Amino acid sequence: MKLHDLSLSGNCYKARLFLSLLGQSVELIPVNLLQGEHKQVPFITINSRGQVPVLEDGEDRVVDSQAILVYLARRYADETWYPLDALTQARIVGWLSFAANEMHHGPATARVGRLFRRPIDEALTATRALAAMRIVEQQLAEHAWLAETAAPTIADIAVYPYAALAGEGGIDLVAYPAIRAWCSRIRELPGYIGMPGLE
Repeated sequence: MKLHDLSLSGNCYKARLFLSLLGQSVELIPVNLLQGEHKQVPFITINSRGQVPVLEDGEDRVVDSQAILVYLARRYADETWYPLDALTQARIVGWLSFAANEMHHGPATARVGRLFRRPIDEALTATRALAAMRIVEQQLAEHAWLAETAAPTIADIAVYPYAALAGEGGIDLVAYPAIRAWCSRIRELPGYIGMPGLE
């Protein structure tokens, strides 16, 4: 397998983390976003969206971090990571959507603004980030895992990076004890690996 990757990307980290938790080896292919490599040939022919991560598994190619989690869960993981029952799948898909929307436009954007000095609407982003973190905190105050399961699922892997990295966006995790406890549970999983900011 090959993963077109950026080491500082939380979305790429989702794929790297899940692959490691599954014990799957992967060749990492760095993509230089600062130089615009993701918008140029040859990468743009690999993913016309011009985004990382991209997973190549033999002849199969999967784009988008949430889609990669689903693919890996179905192809390489046991059923606990993406259970087959309708209600649990619906809950997981809801959290995958939350990761791509609320977490992206909140904590992830706040982090990009501070870490990479990108122009953002700081007030709007801060409001969105705090709202997203409150939702995650409330869920985790009532359940050990986001999809209300007995074990972690890909919902947890999808939301974890930008929640755990929220401090890099100016969000003090001290105010979120349930999130901090959940982050600790994830770090204790066999095969866990970190990333810059989450060593």
